[in-house]
Amino acid sequence: MHIYSPEQKIEHPLYSLKNLEVYLKRDDMIHPFISGNKWRKLKYNLERAKRENKSIIVTFGGAWSNHLLATACAGATYQYKTISFVRGEDISNPVLDMCKLFGMELRFISREEYKDKNLLFENLENKTECFFIDEGGASLEATYGCKELIDELTNKYDHIFCAAGTGTTVAGISQGIADSELKTQLHVVPVLKNGGFILDEIAKYNAPTDQITLHLDYHFGGYAKVKPELIDFIKNYIQATGVMIEPTYTGKAMYALHDLIQKDVFAVGSKILFVNTGGLTGLLGQLGKFD
Repeated sequence: MHIYSPEQKIEHPLYSLKNLEVYLKRDDMIHPFISGNKWRKLKYNLERAKRENKSIIVTFGGAWSNHLLATACAGATYQYKTISFVRGEDISNPVLDMCKLFGMELRFISREEYKDKNLLFENLENKTECFFIDEGGASLEATYGCKELIDELTNKYDHIFCAAGTGTTVAGISQGIADSELKTQLHVVPVLKNGGFILDEIAKYNAPTDQITLHLDYHFGGYAKVKPELIDFIKNYIQATGVMIEPTYTGKAMYALHDLIQKDVFAVGSKILFVNTGGLTGLLGQLGKFD
């Protein structure tokens, strides 16, 4: 299936000042709900579910999960029933309401129960019809979809920047870089505290790590945590470029890129690609912080 994810050159005073070329890979434009890396992660999972004649997609996530919404929409689009185990108390919010509009069945469970996803799956009443997709879409199949991002590129880049939660997206991109024999350095910004584990996750998929640089100091307190300087940066970036980013993933990674540019980490004339992994519905849970 053809997707629309252009490489867009971004004009910004900082880039001109430092004589750098910065492009965005606009994965946020792939689909309004199956957006960004979620589309890439689901692609081969759904193909496998079809091969195995499964009729129900079962997955997992938090109350503001972009992955749950993407899976719900994909299920409605490709005729799968969808069930999600939602971590935490039974609540209603715009993301979960949209999941239900797409027909997803939500099952709220305690954080303790959520820790054993395999047990939750094994105890399903109609397990033989069900296909398991882990939280965030993490899987080997997901890396295949993310790897295709490199094949789509029309330019060659010295550096590629990407946010990381599970490490699946960057594992795919790293494999794509290796398969294409590129010299590109892959910069990974974990959005959780103590994000060094991301390298171990990448290695689990047998993806190379020798061209990866981790930037561990841009989590702003932990997953989905923010600080005033991050919020101010995101507001200023959106107003300067017209490109929407959000505080959980893309905002932190973009903050890291700008901070490293200001510190003259990149050689003059470098060409940098920032992967906009989408997930803009995550803004809905954070908008009050932008007041």
